[in-house]
Amino acid sequence: MSDYLIGIDLGTASSKGVLARPDGTIVATATRPHTVSYPRPGWAEVDAEAVWWADVVAISRELTAAAAGGRVAGVCVSGVGPCLLLCDEQVRPVRPAILYGIDMRATAEIAELTERYGAEDIVTRGGSALSSQAVGPKMLWARRHEPEAWARATRWYNSSSFVVARLTGEYVLDQHSASQCDPLYDIAARCWSPDRIADIAPELRFPELLWPAQVAGTIHAAAAAETGLPEGTPVCAGTVDAWAEAFSAGVRNPGDLMLMYGSTMFFVQVLSQPRTHPLLWTTSGVEPDSYTLAAGMSTSGLLTEWMQRLTGGVPFEELIAEAEATPPGADGLILLPYFAGERTPIFDPSARGVVAGLSLRHGRGHLFRAVYEGIGYGVRQIIDLLDTAGGAAGRIVAVGGGARAGLWTQVVSDITGREQILPAQTIGASYGDALLAAIGTGLVSAETDWSRMARTVAPDGSRSELYDRLFGNFQSLYRTTREVVHELAAVQQGE
Repeated sequence: MSDYLIGIDLGTASSKGVLARPDGTIVATATRPHTVSYPRPGWAEVDAEAVWWADVVAISRELTAAAAGGRVAGVCVSGVGPCLLLCDEQVRPVRPAILYGIDMRATAEIAELTERYGAEDIVTRGGSALSSQAVGPKMLWARRHEPEAWARATRWYNSSSFVVARLTGEYVLDQHSASQCDPLYDIAARCWSPDRIADIAPELRFPELLWPAQVAGTIHAAAAAETGLPEGTPVCAGTVDAWAEAFSAGVRNPGDLMLMYGSTMFFVQVLSQPRTHPLLWTTSGVEPDSYTLAAGMSTSGLLTEWMQRLTGGVPFEELIAEAEATPPGADGLILLPYFAGERTPIFDPSARGVVAGLSLRHGRGHLFRAVYEGIGYGVRQIIDLLDTAGGAAGRIVAVGGGARAGLWTQVVSDITGREQILPAQTIGASYGDALLAAIGTGLVSAETDWSRMARTVAPDGSRSELYDRLFGNFQSLYRTTREVVHELAAVQQGE
């Protein structure tokens, strides 16, 4: 009887699953699209029952059927994060999940907690400055603004830990996800900070901490009946999707940097020792004794989708072809990609998109190229920060759906002057989950790596002078428009 591993990832725009053999061979895949709710400007939420759990049920049934009588030997789930999902004792959500850094509602709480604990102490102890990515301020926001929901909650979950609880009944969280729950985690001690918990969320019970590949429990009878997964199947703790994707692409050695082209742009650089920078996130890694530096932009794929909708649903292939026919620099257009605020490096929830240099001769191909280039300038800002804090990356591995759009990766390489390696397998985080399940259940060794590299994108040096000049314009454009844009953001928010 053949052994199979199931990996499921709960992404921003869809959930994806993979059925794989212990040697990494892919047997079947499954996808379920879903939507994020944006109930107010700066808010981003998900109905955990109707989206996360429903997707897991559907994908599990489809992949279990594809196993065709083989043994499902292990399951692992990753997902967007860090999120705040408040639940009661029966793991029933008391309100929709508040998403990671794209939800920017807790700005007042970020400022308050930073003043209370001290910015330097927060970074030293937790590895990261407080930002919209942090869970602690969101907890304080919920406690103050939604007291009825808060009173009903006894525990809280990330996307992946919610699914683990529904499958196994166990209340656990992986060490990496916990290390993003600032200021509630001690990065050096690798444990929760009881004094901060008592101050911010004294009413909540906190989960036991495991490493992502550790088995959290086994599938209980009720979950087996609902999902079709065999009762008693081991379930690993899982982790945040970007780190599972980095793991799938072999980004595991110090100096490796993953650049993820997804709904948002995300960066994960592996370290052997923790290093901190006030504009980056220092976290525990996927594997024991590892650390990472991370950064994130608030839009990337979301912005290309917005552009497609704006042009009446023109196929991406057509938009890309028109952008390819447009010269570098988009004939004098620069776009700030801050359509949902921005995380790294400006951490400005009131930032907004700006297009500078428009003329009557510009068309949609110019605009689409300007979108790619605007994201590319944002990538360059972050890579420069990572070089300063963690040392220059030994190699950059590009992953995610956007990495398959050849023009986009070429634009980023041209702007940054860096080579990018593209893996042969681009399924992503769910593939990393399946490998974590294989390791956690002992089917393969902890050193096993399923990744294979396919090709390299090299920068075109003839474009470096132009892009260097435009990059400087990009940086100054935010500074010179910031005040006006903040006033416009206030109008959008009804202030």
